[in-house]
Parts: sequence; C-alpha cells; structure tokens
Amino acid sequence: MSKYQFTESDIYLPGTDIPKNRLGIETPDLLHEVEGTLLQQAYTRFITELDPSVHFDEHYFKALHRDTYESLYEWAGLYRTVDMSKGGSLFCRAAYLEQEARRIFRELEQEQYLKQAANLTEEKFAERLAHYQSELIALHPFYELNGRITRLFFDLIAVCNDYEPIDYSQALEEGPSGLNAYVEASILCVQRADSSKLQQIILQGLRRTGAD
Repeated sequence: MSKYQFTESDIYLPGTDIPKNRLGIETPDLLHEVEGTLLQQAYTRFITELDPSVHFDEHYFKALHRDTYESLYEWAGLYRTVDMSKGGSLFCRAAYLEQEARRIFRELEQEQYLKQAANLTEEKFAERLAHYQSELIALHPFYELNGRITRLFFDLIAVCNDYEPIDYSQALEEGPSGLNAYVEASILCVQRADSSKLQQIILQGLRRTGAD
C-alpha cells in the first residue's frame, strides 16, 4: 500500500496505511490481492455491459468505483472530503473537488465522451485520452484506488471505440528509480499539468480489436 498524507482522516487502521475494510483484513498483501480480484471481476462485468447508450459521465465514473469496491470499503464511490497529497504532489483541494469534477465531465460531454474516435487517428485519440486521464489523476477524487478506476474508465472508452483495453503492463513495471513509468507520468500530470508522457504510454498500449 502507498502512503498518502491527509489533513485529517480516519479511513486507515490506527498506526497503519491499511484502509479499514468490511472484511477485517489487516495485511497489505492480502488486501491488495482482494482489490485486484475485485478489479478483474469489474472489467469482465463492465465490458460485458457496454452498449452504445452508455454515457461516460461523472455518475458512471463514480458508479465504477462504488460497484467495484463497495463489498470491501464503506467509502467506495464517495469523493473524499479532506485534502490529500502524495510525495510532493498535492491533489485537487477537497473544497474545489466537486466543482472541478463537474468541469472535467462537462468538457468530456462536449467531446461526446470520446465516442467518435473512429474519426480520429490513433495519435489524436491517445492525446484526448491522456488529456482527460491527466485531469482525473490531478483531481484524485477518491480516498484510494484512483489510478485503477481511472484506467478502467478509459479502458471502457477505448473498448467502446473498438480498441482493446489499453495495455499499461510495460509502463507499470518498476524502473531503476523505484517508480514505474506510469507513476512518473502521473507526477508530471499533477505537478506540471503535462500529459505528454502519459500520452506516449497510452499510444503504445492502444490496439485495435482483432488487430494482429
């Protein structure tokens, strides 16, 4: 588990960075395993349920988090109410979180939730995916599991546009610095509003459905 810094929060077990959970799990390895299993089940469910009428709006985004993790966490699908930082990165302040979320999803709606990617080159589609993913990385609206749900959200948008789920496997491998390329790209998104490295990762991981 990665340690976050909060102004005030009681979501963790005392003296640990393990979130309180419905299963009473107190070891990080087991909790991470359960989270991974729930995420795999969510991919199967939400990809199966995809249809052209799906609106990738804020309600859908929050529902992904809630429906994936509500069996484990009471706060699944709920935005945080405290300020949060990690390392040298301060995420969107809680006081502005809902306002910023509305702005991001309003802009995404204006682009028809990126459901017109057939009219875009892969490079342009990757650029728009990276732009909005960068915005949600900086928003960091949930207490935990932001990265996984954000990737699921954009994987579903990719699938809706006849792509496979984005392959982040290489970017998620730990590098010499102890960080992986995805984390490094995320830091740039938060600290510099720079999504260029994330765009490269997404473009590298885009594959058309049925492509060799």
